Amino acid sequence: MAQDAAKGASKRKRAVSEKRQAILTAALELFSRLGFHGARLEQVAELAGVSKTNLLYYYPSKEALYIAVLQQILDIWLAPLRAFREDFAPLAAIREYIRLKMEVSRDHPQASKLFCQEMLQGAPLLKAELTGSLKTLIDDKSAIIAGWVASGKLAAVDPHHLIFMIWASTQHYADFATQVEAVTGATLQDEAFFQRAVENVQHMIIEGIRVR
Repeated sequence: MAQDAAKGASKRKRAVSEKRQAILTAALELFSRLGFHGARLEQVAELAGVSKTNLLYYYPSKEALYIAVLQQILDIWLAPLRAFREDFAPLAAIREYIRLKMEVSRDHPQASKLFCQEMLQGAPLLKAELTGSLKTLIDDKSAIIAGWVASGKLAAVDPHHLIFMIWASTQHYADFATQVEAVTGATLQDEAFFQRAVENVQHMIIEGIRVR
């Protein structure tokens, strides 16, 4: 009987998790397309396949839902940087970080665009995250890069500007996907184009920080 109860609790927990994710996925699609003010909770609920009442049970306001979407984006966006470790070979670590960031641009373009929109508006709903956990993470990873520079394993570069350069060059493919496709006739969904994009970004950045 205890085993049946445990299975039932596990099933309910999984159903709740799936419903939350369905709501977040629907909200991401609508917020990235219509913006915070343009998207309505009724639209999110309909797209997620839940009632508005049910949606408000999980997220009590549109602002709460929007912040939850942004926090999930931040988790996706920063996952490759969190994997960045001091015991890696510097050039290999940075090369892999670039690849992972390009994969995020390929696999989560809506998330990247919505995050970009929030930054352009001054990040009014994400300021605490940016000045708190994000800054702490960047400071930690910058210290690793600074250590590599100090030990002569990398050319003398400012760690923050190196990270900013990687962000700019990789996220461009998601945030300006329409422009990229108009100019090249391809998107990151084209495997050959994706590989060329990764290799070119890697080459340009790695050659700029390689010790000579």
